[in-house]
Amino acid sequence: MPQLAAFPKAFMQQLCKDGTMTVSEWIELASQLNIDGLEWYAGFLEMADEANWPLFRQQVEAHGKVIPMMCCSPDFTHPDPAFRAQEIEKQKRWIDMTYILGGSYCRVLSGQRRPELSMEEGVSLAAECIEACLPYAQERGITLILENHYKDDFWTYPEFAQKMDVFCMLVDRIHHPNFGVNYDPSNTYLAGEDPLELLYRVSNRVVTMHASDRYLIEGTIEDLRREEGGAAGYAKRLSHGEIGKGLNDYDAIFTELKRVGFDGWISIEDGVDGMAQLERSVAFLRRKIAEYWPCDE
Repeated sequence: MPQLAAFPKAFMQQLCKDGTMTVSEWIELASQLNIDGLEWYAGFLEMADEANWPLFRQQVEAHGKVIPMMCCSPDFTHPDPAFRAQEIEKQKRWIDMTYILGGSYCRVLSGQRRPELSMEEGVSLAAECIEACLPYAQERGITLILENHYKDDFWTYPEFAQKMDVFCMLVDRIHHPNFGVNYDPSNTYLAGEDPLELLYRVSNRVVTMHASDRYLIEGTIEDLRREEGGAAGYAKRLSHGEIGKGLNDYDAIFTELKRVGFDGWISIEDGVDGMAQLERSVAFLRRKIAEYWPCDE
């Protein structure tokens, strides 16, 4: 049966930029939820001090939870080999971070969709860098998970492998027991594509999932696509929302994941309108998991 984690989507500015929330405060908030674990983010300000890593693990485990997944954002599509080498070293440090926190899954991305990159060149650069990290991950029992991503909170350009065909090409390039897909249905909408079509193409490679729902505050997906390039952060017309009340068809998603034998972690990315919203999303996913993975099987 899949297990539930939560990610502090609503508190990224406080935890990563201005320091107005401590990691310990987030642990206390999240531990009150009916979840099994906390997805971590490598960019929390307090993670800069490696002495904190085992302390945060102890705090989480004292609440009967674990830290299964690490969310980080390597940029492997930069044209400068020296820059890419630095990103590989960053990724290895994030793998160490995941290991010390007791996690099993560490995210990788392709990198930013720089205008000068061809599809083939970008895929090749990203695949080479991910493959360079895999032996290091394998030695530590960590699986690298490639997310069909929209855009890191702090990037200028969107994800290079945002489009389904590019993402699938990259996934098909890498075959290693410590590599898999972190599926995020919401991000597919932002590419103007169908999240179920993507899932059907990669479901046998999915090992973890981000659960969220998305809304457009105004305008259309096409408006969003016209605006998304070249600005830091997410487009202003985009909003995360309560799971089960947005665009995603969770019955169809869970039907396919159950069909392929998925039993990994599902991490919730919402709560932007408060912890009560996050609690409702947890309850929705608990009901759906019980429906599609009944205990008596």
